[in-house]
Amino acid sequence: MALNLQDIPRVKTITKPDFINQYFKPQKPVVIEQCITHWPAYSKWNLDYMKAVAGDVTVPLYDDRPVDYKDGFNEPHFKMKMADYIDLLKKEPTRYRIFLWNILKEVPQLQDDFTFPDFGLRLMKDLPMLFFGGRDSYTFMHYDIDLANIFHFHFEGTKQIILFDQQQNDYLYKVPHSLITREDIDFANPDFEKWPLLKKAKGYKTELNHGEVLYMPEGYWHYMRYITPGFSMSLRAIARNPKNFSKAVYNLLIMRYYDNAMRRIQGQKWIDWKNEQAIVRAKKLQQALKN
Repeated sequence: MALNLQDIPRVKTITKPDFINQYFKPQKPVVIEQCITHWPAYSKWNLDYMKAVAGDVTVPLYDDRPVDYKDGFNEPHFKMKMADYIDLLKKEPTRYRIFLWNILKEVPQLQDDFTFPDFGLRLMKDLPMLFFGGRDSYTFMHYDIDLANIFHFHFEGTKQIILFDQQQNDYLYKVPHSLITREDIDFANPDFEKWPLLKKAKGYKTELNHGEVLYMPEGYWHYMRYITPGFSMSLRAIARNPKNFSKAVYNLLIMRYYDNAMRRIQGQKWIDWKNEQAIVRAKKLQQALKN
């Protein structure tokens, strides 16, 4: 048995009115295949180019270890020179990923390789973020703290993506006071005996290739696995839905600070309690569905 996933719609190109009416307003994902063929980045951006322009920059790296109470919010697990990291990516599979790397801050010249597309949403132009990963590395299922509208541009290789909207939260074993599901769920090959509610979740899937753009609506859960070494850039626009915007403000101003404070006070007990609560809440829901 597999997850209940439908293919994300694909278009070659799309007009701004069609994007707004067909995807943004109904909050549905879409892949745009030929949106950035005019960018210099389309022909220039690959791992060798990034090594050439950013090889001396020290980059933050993350792996797939479970959350530890000693880890700060989005605190990297390791650091390495970009040149050494790219050599590692090309040499062998590695769990190390670059996550939320601000290219404007670290390598301003990369800004010359792309322009901000007009999708009808006001993009946050000071926050273009890069993400790198080696073969078979992946992100845990999560959603972004600001519940933004995200445009995810992929470069080099292939990337598998699974999405769920916020209406699926009850079926995903969401961990309270966080933005993740249980980290021991393998969304590439889920164990439905252990995680039976996943059978009720309805989501989307696709594989992104070089130059393709994925639109992820506000607050969408996303799991990403690098089929081959590669990297992506995300541009984001603030959440427009009032409920999502208020959630974003709560996450940014209250939730993350409360979570960090509880980690300091209770240590690993806090992490363990949150993980257990994901199970407790799921069992309550299962019982309610039976009744």
